[in-house]
Amino acid sequence: RQNNIVGVHLRKPKNTTIKDPGAQVFEDLVNRDFTADEPGRVFVGDITYLPHSSTGEFLYLATVIDVCSKRLVGWSIADHMRTELVENALDNAAAARGSLEGAIFHSDHGRQFTSSDYQATCRRHGVRQSMGRIGSSADNAMAESFNASLKRETLQGAKRWLDEAQCRTEVFRWITRYNTRRRHSSLRNRSPLDFEVDHGATLDQAA
Repeated sequence: RQNNIVGVHLRKPKNTTIKDPGAQVFEDLVNRDFTADEPGRVFVGDITYLPHSSTGEFLYLATVIDVCSKRLVGWSIADHMRTELVENALDNAAAARGSLEGAIFHSDHGRQFTSSDYQATCRRHGVRQSMGRIGSSADNAMAESFNASLKRETLQGAKRWLDEAQCRTEVFRWITRYNTRRRHSSLRNRSPLDFEVDHGATLDQAA
């Protein structure tokens, strides 16, 4: 501490993929092919951490993204990573779509996704689970890329949001802009919502 110099301790990145060694393993039905003929067929999702406050606190965001339209159809944000976080995201996606019957949901091997409660939620919605290889982020690259873009564009170089309220507000605003205004070359320069409207997808008009 001489000359008022204090060492800086870098926080280890938060691990949101905690595996259950005894959990059921699902076949990879996607095989890194993040495309679909129409909306509502294949979804990818993940959990990402959202750092806020100077005390090192976190919120957690669970996502359900349509691979065809790239729309974030369902999401949930909370201060925990319990299974209900991902269950709520899938329930919200089902509410937005009207039905997920016959759809595929692809994720990593996090214990939230392999839990018996989440499996039951998938069965209730008629969803088939798919999982990439353990330890391969490329097998869920679309969801990983979405998370990276969200944090890069909202934090803009900062390490964290000032507090929980700012975090929630800025994430909500970014998601709304992403769904309604973000144009993708693969969608012929349309936003996810515009693409779905053009294709007559079943959706609500909210983000």
